[in-house]
Amino acid sequence: MALAAVAIVFGVCACGSDDDEPEVAVAAKVAGSYIGNEVIMVNNEESSNETKTYVITKVTDTSIDLTVPEVGMGGMMTIPSFSVKNIPLVKSDDNIMGRLISYSGTVVGANGAEKAYTIGDMTVLFNDKTVVVKFSLKYGNMPFAMLTTFTGKRQ
Repeated sequence: MALAAVAIVFGVCACGSDDDEPEVAVAAKVAGSYIGNEVIMVNNEESSNETKTYVITKVTDTSIDLTVPEVGMGGMMTIPSFSVKNIPLVKSDDNIMGRLISYSGTVVGANGAEKAYTIGDMTVLFNDKTVVVKFSLKYGNMPFAMLTTFTGKRQ
């Protein structure tokens, strides 16, 4: 009787399903194009308020690259599209968040010369199909930082 009880207990334990659905990587969950409103503030005044498309690309399971579209009025007054690379992501409940204290890069401006840019205090917050991106941008020799907020929906 004891042997039968042991066989039943081990048989039931062995038959349990260990085939849980694999968790999709957080970066894969958020990769894609987002269209929405981008507001840029310079020296506490609204400089730009336009519909833009931000592109998010999976780099690793837990990091992304963000491509910010060009900003400006054309010609020499344009900041070309630029990337912010390897933004680490963390998941908390239904939210996924990325944060970078600082990132620097260079882009080729309208006159063909390379210009440096620095991103500061970037946060990227995802909830369902919505993203909110906030950061400060120093471009070239501009005296003031551009404070940018983008809110978009995944396409």
